[in-house]
Amino acid sequence: MKRIQAILVVCFVLVARANAGGLMTNTNYHIAFDRMMARGATFDVDAAYSNPAGSVWNQHEGWLLSLNFQKPWQNRDIETNMPNFLGSSFSKKYEGVAKAPIVPSLLAAYKKDRWAISGMLGIVGCGGYVEYSDGIPMLNVPLTAMLASSGVMPGSYTLDSEMKGKQYIYGAQVNFAYRITDFLSAAAGLRVNYYDGYNRGHVIANNGQLDLVNLQLDCLQKGWGISPIVSIDFHTGPVTIAARYEFRSRINTENDTKQLNAKIFSTAINNYVTGDMALAQFGDKVAPYKDGVDTRYDVPAMLAVAVGYEFSDKLRATAEYHFYDDKHAKMGNNRHEELTGGTNEFLLGAEYDINDKFTVSLGGQRTDYGQSDKFQTNTSFACDSWSIGLGGAVNLTEKIRLNAGYFITLYSNYDKSFAAGNPAAGEGYYGTGFEAKETYSRTNNVVGVGIDFKF
Repeated sequence: MKRIQAILVVCFVLVARANAGGLMTNTNYHIAFDRMMARGATFDVDAAYSNPAGSVWNQHEGWLLSLNFQKPWQNRDIETNMPNFLGSSFSKKYEGVAKAPIVPSLLAAYKKDRWAISGMLGIVGCGGYVEYSDGIPMLNVPLTAMLASSGVMPGSYTLDSEMKGKQYIYGAQVNFAYRITDFLSAAAGLRVNYYDGYNRGHVIANNGQLDLVNLQLDCLQKGWGISPIVSIDFHTGPVTIAARYEFRSRINTENDTKQLNAKIFSTAINNYVTGDMALAQFGDKVAPYKDGVDTRYDVPAMLAVAVGYEFSDKLRATAEYHFYDDKHAKMGNNRHEELTGGTNEFLLGAEYDINDKFTVSLGGQRTDYGQSDKFQTNTSFACDSWSIGLGGAVNLTEKIRLNAGYFITLYSNYDKSFAAGNPAAGEGYYGTGFEAKETYSRTNNVVGVGIDFKF
Protein backbone atom coordinates (compact mmCIF):
# COMPACT_ATOMS: atom_id res chain seq x y z
CA MET A 1 0.00 0.00 0.00
CA LYS A 2 2.75 2.50 0.94
CA ARG A 3 4.62 1.74 -2.31
CA ILE A 4 1.54 2.47 -4.39
CA GLN A 5 0.90 5.66 -2.40
CA ALA A 6 4.43 6.82 -3.17
CA ILE A 7 3.85 6.17 -6.86
CA LEU A 8 0.73 8.31 -6.84
CA VAL A 9 2.52 11.13 -5.02
CA VAL A 10 4.95 11.22 -7.94
CA CYS A 11 2.00 11.19 -10.34
CA PHE A 12 0.40 14.18 -8.67
CA VAL A 13 3.68 16.10 -8.71
CA LEU A 14 3.57 15.60 -12.46
CA VAL A 15 0.02 16.81 -12.71
CA ALA A 16 0.86 19.97 -10.76
CA ARG A 17 3.68 20.73 -13.13
CA ALA A 18 1.55 19.97 -16.16
CA ASN A 19 -0.58 22.92 -15.19
CA ALA A 20 2.26 25.42 -15.23
CA GLY A 21 2.44 27.85 -18.13
CA GLY A 22 5.47 28.32 -20.27
CA LEU A 23 6.80 31.36 -22.14
CA MET A 24 3.74 31.84 -24.30
CA THR A 25 3.82 35.19 -26.10
CA ASN A 26 3.19 35.11 -29.86
CA THR A 27 4.30 37.80 -32.32
CA ASN A 28 3.42 36.35 -35.75
CA TYR A 29 -0.02 37.60 -36.75
CA HIS A 30 0.61 38.90 -40.25
CA ILE A 31 2.34 36.91 -43.00
CA ALA A 32 4.80 39.80 -43.41
CA PHE A 33 6.32 38.61 -40.11
CA ASP A 34 6.69 35.07 -41.44
CA ARG A 35 8.60 36.31 -44.46
CA MET A 36 10.60 39.17 -42.86
CA MET A 37 10.51 38.78 -39.04
CA ALA A 38 11.44 42.37 -38.08
CA ARG A 39 8.24 44.42 -38.50
CA GLY A 40 8.57 46.94 -35.68
CA ALA A 41 9.00 49.91 -38.05
CA THR A 42 6.17 49.10 -40.47
CA PHE A 43 3.45 51.55 -41.53
CA ASP A 44 1.37 48.86 -43.28
CA VAL A 45 -1.74 47.20 -41.86
CA ASP A 46 0.35 44.96 -39.55
CA ALA A 47 1.34 48.12 -37.66
CA ALA A 48 -1.92 47.46 -35.80
CA TYR A 49 0.17 45.06 -33.71
CA SER A 50 3.85 45.73 -34.49
CA ASN A 51 3.89 49.55 -34.53
CA PRO A 52 0.55 51.16 -33.61
CA ALA A 53 1.99 54.68 -33.59
CA GLY A 54 3.25 54.13 -37.14
CA SER A 55 -0.26 53.72 -38.55
CA VAL A 56 -0.50 57.49 -39.10
CA TRP A 57 2.40 57.43 -41.59
CA ASN A 58 0.67 55.13 -44.08
CA GLN A 59 0.07 57.02 -47.34
CA HIS A 60 -3.39 55.50 -47.83
CA GLU A 61 -6.31 57.52 -46.48
CA GLY A 62 -9.13 55.24 -45.44
CA TRP A 63 -9.38 51.57 -44.48
CA LEU A 64 -6.76 48.82 -44.50
CA LEU A 65 -7.86 45.24 -43.84
CA SER A 66 -5.86 42.00 -43.66
CA LEU A 67 -6.89 38.33 -43.31
CA ASN A 68 -4.12 35.84 -42.50
CA PHE A 69 -3.98 32.06 -42.15
CA GLN A 70 -1.01 30.11 -40.78
CA LYS A 71 -0.32 26.41 -40.31
CA PRO A 72 2.32 25.40 -37.75
CA TRP A 73 3.67 21.93 -37.01
CA GLN A 74 5.93 21.15 -34.07
CA ASN A 75 7.58 18.44 -32.01
CA ARG A 76 8.52 18.69 -28.34
CA ASP A 77 10.61 15.66 -27.44
CA ILE A 78 12.19 14.45 -24.20
CA GLU A 79 14.99 11.89 -24.27
CA THR A 80 15.89 10.07 -21.05
CA ASN A 81 19.24 8.33 -20.49
CA MET A 82 20.00 6.36 -17.33
CA PRO A 83 23.32 4.46 -17.00
CA ASN A 84 21.94 2.07 -14.36
CA PHE A 85 18.22 1.45 -14.21
CA LEU A 86 17.05 -1.86 -12.73
CA GLY A 87 20.42 -3.38 -13.48
CA SER A 88 20.86 -2.17 -17.05
CA SER A 89 21.21 0.97 -19.16
CA PHE A 90 17.95 2.65 -20.12
CA SER A 91 17.34 5.14 -22.93
CA LYS A 92 14.05 6.27 -24.44
CA LYS A 93 12.73 9.22 -26.42
CA TYR A 94 9.25 10.42 -25.49
CA GLU A 95 7.84 12.16 -28.53
CA GLY A 96 5.50 15.06 -27.99
CA VAL A 97 3.47 16.12 -31.00
CA ALA A 98 2.17 19.68 -30.91
CA LYS A 99 -0.84 20.16 -33.13
CA ALA A 100 -2.74 23.25 -34.20
CA PRO A 101 -5.40 23.77 -36.83
CA ILE A 102 -5.18 26.64 -39.29
CA VAL A 103 -4.48 29.73 -37.16
CA PRO A 104 -6.32 32.85 -38.39
CA SER A 105 -5.83 36.53 -37.60
CA LEU A 106 -7.55 39.74 -38.59
CA LEU A 107 -5.93 43.19 -38.66
CA ALA A 108 -7.50 46.53 -39.60
CA ALA A 109 -6.68 50.23 -39.59
CA TYR A 110 -8.41 53.45 -40.54
CA LYS A 111 -6.39 56.63 -41.18
CA LYS A 112 -7.67 60.17 -41.54
CA ASP A 113 -5.34 63.18 -41.71
CA ARG A 114 -3.20 63.16 -38.52
CA TRP A 115 -4.90 60.27 -36.65
CA ALA A 116 -5.52 56.56 -37.05
CA ILE A 117 -7.47 53.80 -35.34
CA SER A 118 -6.24 50.21 -35.65
CA GLY A 119 -6.97 46.81 -34.17
CA MET A 120 -6.36 43.08 -34.39
CA LEU A 121 -7.88 39.73 -33.47
CA GLY A 122 -5.62 36.71 -33.06
CA ILE A 123 -4.08 34.06 -30.85
CA VAL A 124 -1.66 36.09 -28.77
CA GLY A 125 -0.24 33.27 -26.66
CA CYS A 126 0.33 29.53 -27.00
CA GLY A 127 -1.94 28.30 -29.75
CA GLY A 128 -2.23 24.55 -29.96
CA TYR A 129 -2.35 21.08 -28.47
CA VAL A 130 0.48 18.82 -27.31
CA GLU A 131 0.21 15.09 -26.72
CA TYR A 132 2.64 12.50 -25.35
CA SER A 133 0.97 9.26 -26.39
CA ASP A 134 3.48 7.15 -24.37
CA GLY A 135 3.41 9.39 -21.35
CA ILE A 136 6.43 11.27 -20.06
CA PRO A 137 9.52 10.13 -18.12
CA MET A 138 8.78 12.00 -14.89
CA LEU A 139 5.71 9.77 -14.57
CA ASN A 140 6.68 6.49 -16.21
CA VAL A 141 10.21 6.01 -14.85
CA PRO A 142 9.45 6.46 -11.12
CA LEU A 143 6.34 4.32 -11.39
CA THR A 144 8.34 1.52 -13.04
CA ALA A 145 11.06 1.76 -10.40
CA MET A 146 8.66 1.72 -7.48
CA LEU A 147 6.71 -1.24 -8.80
CA ALA A 148 10.02 -3.08 -9.20
CA SER A 149 10.94 -2.30 -5.59
CA SER A 150 7.68 -4.03 -4.62
CA GLY A 151 8.66 -7.09 -6.64
CA VAL A 152 6.49 -6.23 -9.66
CA MET A 153 8.99 -6.20 -12.52
CA PRO A 154 8.58 -4.77 -16.04
CA GLY A 155 7.04 -7.38 -18.30
CA SER A 156 4.64 -8.62 -15.65
CA TYR A 157 2.21 -5.76 -16.26
CA THR A 158 1.24 -3.28 -18.95
CA LEU A 159 1.64 0.46 -18.55
CA ASP A 160 -0.88 2.71 -20.29
CA SER A 161 0.25 6.30 -19.87
CA GLU A 162 -0.70 9.51 -21.69
CA MET A 163 -0.43 13.24 -21.06
CA LYS A 164 -1.95 15.96 -23.21
CA GLY A 165 -2.94 19.58 -22.93
CA LYS A 166 -4.32 22.60 -24.74
CA GLN A 167 -3.37 26.25 -24.30
CA TYR A 168 -4.83 29.18 -26.24
CA ILE A 169 -4.74 32.86 -25.36
CA TYR A 170 -7.06 34.79 -27.67
CA GLY A 171 -6.53 38.53 -27.99
CA ALA A 172 -8.57 41.51 -29.22
CA GLN A 173 -6.59 44.75 -29.49
CA VAL A 174 -7.52 48.34 -30.34
CA ASN A 175 -5.21 51.39 -30.66
CA PHE A 176 -5.62 55.13 -31.20
CA ALA A 177 -2.67 56.95 -32.83
CA TYR A 178 -2.02 60.64 -33.43
CA ARG A 179 0.70 62.48 -35.36
CA ILE A 180 1.91 65.07 -32.87
CA THR A 181 4.41 66.78 -35.17
CA ASP A 182 5.65 66.27 -38.71
CA PHE A 183 8.09 63.65 -37.43
CA LEU A 184 6.64 62.27 -34.17
CA SER A 185 3.52 60.20 -33.44
CA ALA A 186 2.18 58.35 -30.42
CA ALA A 187 -0.47 55.73 -29.73
CA ALA A 188 -2.33 54.24 -26.80
CA GLY A 189 -4.42 51.11 -26.71
CA LEU A 190 -5.28 47.92 -24.91
CA ARG A 191 -5.66 44.23 -25.59
CA VAL A 192 -8.14 41.91 -23.91
CA ASN A 193 -6.64 38.43 -23.45
CA TYR A 194 -8.76 35.32 -22.91
CA TYR A 195 -7.16 32.04 -21.76
CA ASP A 196 -8.71 28.69 -22.71
CA GLY A 197 -6.93 25.45 -21.85
CA TYR A 198 -7.06 22.01 -20.30
CA ASN A 199 -4.83 19.33 -18.78
CA ARG A 200 -5.80 15.70 -19.31
CA GLY A 201 -3.96 12.51 -18.59
CA HIS A 202 -3.99 9.05 -17.12
CA VAL A 203 -1.67 6.29 -15.96
CA ILE A 204 -2.83 2.72 -15.60
CA ALA A 205 -0.62 -0.14 -14.44
CA ASN A 206 -2.42 -3.45 -15.05
CA ASN A 207 -1.14 -6.97 -14.33
CA GLY A 208 -3.75 -8.67 -16.52
CA GLN A 209 -6.08 -9.38 -13.61
CA LEU A 210 -6.61 -5.96 -12.10
CA ASP A 211 -5.33 -2.39 -12.11
CA LEU A 212 -2.52 -1.83 -9.65
CA VAL A 213 -2.75 1.93 -10.22
CA ASN A 214 -5.40 3.95 -12.04
CA LEU A 215 -5.07 7.72 -12.09
CA GLN A 216 -7.38 9.98 -14.16
CA LEU A 217 -7.28 13.75 -14.66
CA ASP A 218 -9.46 16.11 -16.70
CA CYS A 219 -9.14 19.76 -15.71
CA LEU A 220 -10.39 22.73 -17.77
CA GLN A 221 -9.21 26.29 -17.18
CA LYS A 222 -10.44 29.68 -18.39
CA GLY A 223 -9.59 33.27 -17.49
CA TRP A 224 -8.95 36.71 -18.88
CA GLY A 225 -6.88 39.86 -18.45
CA ILE A 226 -6.05 43.23 -20.04
CA SER A 227 -2.75 44.54 -21.45
CA PRO A 228 -2.49 48.36 -21.78
CA ILE A 229 -0.21 49.32 -24.71
CA VAL A 230 1.67 52.54 -25.50
CA SER A 231 3.92 53.29 -28.47
CA ILE A 232 5.80 56.10 -30.17
CA ASP A 233 7.20 56.51 -33.68
CA PHE A 234 9.84 58.96 -34.95
CA HIS A 235 9.86 59.21 -38.74
CA THR A 236 11.90 61.54 -40.90
CA GLY A 237 13.12 60.93 -44.44
CA PRO A 238 14.35 57.33 -44.79
CA VAL A 239 14.66 56.77 -41.01
CA THR A 240 12.04 55.32 -38.65
CA ILE A 241 12.62 54.68 -34.94
CA ALA A 242 9.75 53.07 -33.06
CA ALA A 243 9.14 51.74 -29.57
CA ARG A 244 6.22 49.83 -28.05
CA TYR A 245 5.53 48.78 -24.45
CA GLU A 246 2.90 46.27 -23.40
CA PHE A 247 2.06 46.11 -19.72
CA ARG A 248 1.71 42.77 -17.96
CA SER A 249 -1.71 41.15 -18.22
CA ARG A 250 -2.81 39.38 -15.04
CA ILE A 251 -4.70 36.22 -16.02
CA ASN A 252 -6.20 34.14 -13.25
CA THR A 253 -7.87 30.89 -14.33
CA GLU A 254 -10.40 28.90 -12.35
CA ASN A 255 -10.45 25.11 -12.51
CA ASP A 256 -13.50 23.40 -13.95
CA THR A 257 -12.44 19.89 -12.98
CA LYS A 258 -14.45 17.16 -14.66
CA GLN A 259 -12.40 14.29 -13.26
CA LEU A 260 -9.75 13.89 -10.56
CA ASN A 261 -9.77 10.29 -9.44
CA ALA A 262 -7.27 7.81 -8.04
CA LYS A 263 -7.81 4.09 -7.52
CA ILE A 264 -5.27 2.16 -5.45
CA PHE A 265 -5.25 -1.60 -4.90
CA SER A 266 -4.51 -2.41 -1.28
CA THR A 267 -3.19 -5.87 -0.44
CA ALA A 268 -4.07 -5.23 3.22
CA ILE A 269 -7.80 -5.21 2.51
CA ASN A 270 -7.61 -7.07 -0.82
CA ASN A 271 -9.67 -4.29 -2.37
CA TYR A 272 -9.42 -0.78 -3.79
CA VAL A 273 -9.13 2.49 -1.97
CA THR A 274 -11.11 4.98 -4.08
CA GLY A 275 -12.74 8.42 -4.15
CA ASP A 276 -12.05 10.97 -1.45
CA MET A 277 -10.31 8.38 0.74
CA ALA A 278 -7.64 7.91 -1.93
CA LEU A 279 -7.33 11.62 -2.76
CA ALA A 280 -7.17 12.63 0.90
CA GLN A 281 -3.85 10.82 1.30
CA PHE A 282 -2.13 13.27 -1.01
CA GLY A 283 -3.10 16.62 0.52
CA ASP A 284 -1.62 19.58 -1.38
CA LYS A 285 -0.52 17.33 -4.25
CA VAL A 286 -4.09 17.19 -5.56
CA ALA A 287 -5.26 20.53 -4.22
CA PRO A 288 -4.15 22.61 -7.27
CA TYR A 289 -6.46 20.56 -9.53
CA LYS A 290 -9.58 20.52 -7.47
CA ASP A 291 -12.65 22.19 -8.88
CA GLY A 292 -12.66 25.97 -8.40
CA VAL A 293 -8.94 26.38 -7.65
CA ASP A 294 -7.18 29.35 -9.29
CA THR A 295 -3.93 29.25 -11.32
CA ARG A 296 -2.00 32.16 -12.88
CA TYR A 297 -1.11 32.42 -16.60
CA ASP A 298 0.09 36.03 -16.85
CA VAL A 299 1.11 37.49 -20.22
CA PRO A 300 4.47 39.21 -19.52
CA ALA A 301 5.23 42.87 -20.01
CA MET A 302 7.05 43.44 -23.31
CA LEU A 303 9.32 46.16 -24.70
CA ALA A 304 9.96 46.36 -28.46
CA VAL A 305 12.38 48.82 -30.10
CA ALA A 306 12.93 48.98 -33.88
CA VAL A 307 14.98 51.01 -36.35
CA GLY A 308 13.96 50.98 -40.00
CA TYR A 309 15.79 52.46 -42.99
CA GLU A 310 14.75 52.90 -46.63
CA PHE A 311 17.87 52.51 -48.75
CA SER A 312 15.86 53.28 -51.87
CA ASP A 313 12.30 53.24 -53.16
CA LYS A 314 12.73 49.47 -53.60
CA LEU A 315 14.83 48.31 -50.63
CA ARG A 316 13.92 48.54 -46.92
CA ALA A 317 15.45 46.96 -43.81
CA THR A 318 14.67 46.84 -40.09
CA ALA A 319 16.60 45.86 -36.96
CA GLU A 320 14.58 45.15 -33.84
CA TYR A 321 14.86 44.11 -30.18
CA HIS A 322 12.26 42.51 -27.90
CA PHE A 323 12.38 42.01 -24.15
CA TYR A 324 9.75 39.92 -22.34
CA ASP A 325 9.71 40.30 -18.56
CA ASP A 326 8.85 36.64 -17.92
CA LYS A 327 10.56 36.76 -14.53
CA HIS A 328 7.70 38.88 -13.18
CA ALA A 329 4.80 37.27 -15.04
CA LYS A 330 3.26 34.87 -12.55
CA MET A 331 2.90 31.20 -13.45
CA GLY A 332 1.42 28.17 -11.73
CA ASN A 333 3.49 26.94 -8.77
CA ASN A 334 5.49 30.19 -9.01
CA ARG A 335 7.72 28.71 -11.73
CA HIS A 336 8.57 32.21 -12.95
CA GLU A 337 10.75 32.61 -9.85
CA GLU A 338 13.07 29.87 -11.17
CA LEU A 339 13.95 31.88 -14.30
CA THR A 340 17.34 33.60 -14.36
CA GLY A 341 15.80 36.57 -16.18
CA GLY A 342 13.52 37.62 -18.99
CA THR A 343 13.57 36.64 -22.66
CA ASN A 344 15.67 38.57 -25.19
CA GLU A 345 14.98 38.56 -28.94
CA PHE A 346 17.03 40.12 -31.73
CA LEU A 347 15.48 40.47 -35.20
CA LEU A 348 16.72 41.61 -38.60
CA GLY A 349 14.78 41.69 -41.86
CA ALA A 350 14.71 43.24 -45.32
CA GLU A 351 12.33 43.38 -48.27
CA TYR A 352 12.87 44.33 -51.89
CA ASP A 353 10.39 45.40 -54.56
CA ILE A 354 11.34 43.64 -57.78
CA ASN A 355 8.85 45.85 -59.60
CA ASP A 356 5.45 47.40 -58.98
CA LYS A 357 3.90 43.94 -58.73
CA PHE A 358 6.32 41.64 -56.83
CA THR A 359 8.11 41.94 -53.46
CA VAL A 360 10.50 39.45 -51.84
CA SER A 361 11.76 39.42 -48.26
CA LEU A 362 14.06 37.60 -45.83
CA GLY A 363 14.56 37.81 -42.09
CA GLY A 364 15.94 36.17 -38.97
CA GLN A 365 15.38 36.10 -35.22
CA ARG A 366 17.48 35.01 -32.23
CA THR A 367 15.64 34.10 -29.01
CA ASP A 368 17.41 33.66 -25.64
CA TYR A 369 15.38 32.52 -22.65
CA GLY A 370 16.29 32.73 -18.98
CA GLN A 371 16.01 28.97 -18.41
CA SER A 372 17.25 27.05 -15.42
CA ASP A 373 17.13 23.36 -14.51
CA LYS A 374 14.41 24.02 -11.94
CA PHE A 375 12.28 25.90 -14.47
CA GLN A 376 12.45 23.16 -17.12
CA THR A 377 9.88 20.39 -16.68
CA ASN A 378 8.62 17.55 -18.84
CA THR A 379 5.36 19.36 -19.48
CA SER A 380 6.71 22.89 -20.04
CA PHE A 381 10.20 23.66 -21.30
CA ALA A 382 11.92 26.27 -23.45
CA CYS A 383 14.94 26.01 -25.78
CA ASP A 384 16.98 28.90 -27.19
CA SER A 385 16.54 29.23 -30.92
CA TRP A 386 17.27 30.79 -34.30
CA SER A 387 14.42 31.45 -36.75
CA ILE A 388 14.68 32.14 -40.47
CA GLY A 389 11.80 33.44 -42.56
CA LEU A 390 11.34 34.12 -46.25
CA GLY A 391 8.59 34.76 -48.75
CA GLY A 392 7.03 37.41 -50.88
CA ALA A 393 4.00 39.45 -51.87
CA VAL A 394 2.20 40.15 -55.12
CA ASN A 395 -0.06 43.10 -55.87
CA LEU A 396 -3.05 41.47 -57.54
CA THR A 397 -4.64 44.88 -58.10
CA GLU A 398 -4.00 48.40 -56.84
CA LYS A 399 -6.05 47.59 -53.74
CA ILE A 400 -5.44 43.87 -53.15
CA ARG A 401 -2.16 42.26 -52.11
CA LEU A 402 -1.41 38.58 -51.55
CA ASN A 403 1.30 37.56 -49.02
CA ALA A 404 2.96 34.17 -48.63
CA GLY A 405 5.67 33.17 -46.18
CA TYR A 406 7.49 30.34 -44.43
CA PHE A 407 9.71 30.25 -41.39
CA ILE A 408 11.59 27.54 -39.57
CA THR A 409 12.87 27.64 -36.01
CA LEU A 410 16.10 25.81 -35.14
CA TYR A 411 16.36 25.04 -31.43
CA SER A 412 19.35 24.29 -29.22
CA ASN A 413 18.86 21.18 -27.10
CA TYR A 414 18.69 21.67 -23.35
CA ASP A 415 20.37 19.03 -21.12
CA LYS A 416 19.24 18.55 -17.55
CA SER A 417 21.12 16.15 -15.26
CA PHE A 418 19.78 14.39 -12.18
CA ALA A 419 22.04 13.00 -9.46
CA ALA A 420 21.00 9.90 -7.54
CA GLY A 421 18.79 11.02 -4.72
CA ASN A 422 15.57 10.82 -2.82
CA PRO A 423 12.57 12.40 -4.61
CA ALA A 424 10.77 12.86 -1.30
CA ALA A 425 13.60 15.22 -0.28
CA GLY A 426 13.34 17.20 -3.50
CA GLU A 427 16.39 15.53 -5.03
CA GLY A 428 14.80 14.52 -8.32
CA TYR A 429 11.95 12.28 -9.34
CA TYR A 430 14.05 9.41 -10.67
CA GLY A 431 14.55 7.94 -7.24
CA THR A 432 17.29 6.72 -4.94
CA GLY A 433 20.29 5.12 -6.65
CA PHE A 434 19.53 6.33 -10.18
CA GLU A 435 21.39 8.98 -12.12
CA ALA A 436 19.77 10.36 -15.24
CA LYS A 437 20.01 12.98 -17.95
CA GLU A 438 17.09 14.45 -19.86
CA THR A 439 17.50 16.19 -23.20
CA TYR A 440 14.75 18.56 -24.26
CA SER A 441 14.44 19.26 -27.99
CA ARG A 442 11.97 21.02 -30.24
CA THR A 443 11.18 21.63 -33.91
CA ASN A 444 8.91 24.25 -35.45
CA ASN A 445 7.76 25.09 -38.99
CA VAL A 446 5.11 27.58 -40.10
CA VAL A 447 3.63 28.33 -43.53
CA GLY A 448 1.13 31.09 -44.12
CA VAL A 449 -0.86 33.04 -46.67
CA GLY A 450 -2.74 36.29 -46.26
CA ILE A 451 -4.54 38.94 -48.23
CA ASP A 452 -4.54 42.72 -47.69
CA PHE A 453 -7.24 45.11 -48.88
CA LYS A 454 -7.40 48.89 -49.28
CA PHE A 455 -10.70 50.73 -49.54
